[in-house]
Amino acid sequence: MLIDARGHACPKPVLMAEDALLKIEEGIIDILVDNEASVGNLTRFAKKNAFYSETIKEDNYWRVKIVKGYPCEISESRGQKTEDRQKTTEQIKGTEKDLLLIIGSDTMGKEEELGRILMKAFFETIKVTKEIPHTIFFLNAGVKLTTMNEEIIPILKDIEAMGVDIFSCGTCLKYYNLESELKVGYRGTTNHIVEGIKDFKKTVWIG
Repeated sequence: MLIDARGHACPKPVLMAEDALLKIEEGIIDILVDNEASVGNLTRFAKKNAFYSETIKEDNYWRVKIVKGYPCEISESRGQKTEDRQKTTEQIKGTEKDLLLIIGSDTMGKEEELGRILMKAFFETIKVTKEIPHTIFFLNAGVKLTTMNEEIIPILKDIEAMGVDIFSCGTCLKYYNLESELKVGYRGTTNHIVEGIKDFKKTVWIG
């Protein structure tokens, strides 16, 4: 099944893929998208639902292939054993989503100068103690931390290297004219917040 999602911003391509997959018991869908943010969101959607996926770069767009319901011959042709793939699927299904951390400001509290010091100390503490959340989502002025704040960006990169998923609100990046300035993590959508309410054991908002 071919789905042409070119020209659509996230989360539309993910919603189109989800709708198509709900209509089939098993099979392969190909989603065509024209931006890397959609590629990332589609592959994460596939991983979350324990579907095999692969991405092919065409001339000026991407083809994201998602497989539902049976072992993928593409995977077999690349030498991945069936038992290895099944093990990977089980690991994905067993991944525990404990904490979604949402950062809604670039400072902590009303006093801006103090708030910036506290925000930096907060992320430094996460890094040092390794008390890491599963996902951090930055929105509103919080996206300035992943784009403009040269003191915090290296800390966030270290935290990301520990296995934390980091996303910045695409609408917020556009609002602040920071779409091309993202230094750490990926462009995200409000889908991550909505899904977090259901999927994560706990959601914490700061700012």
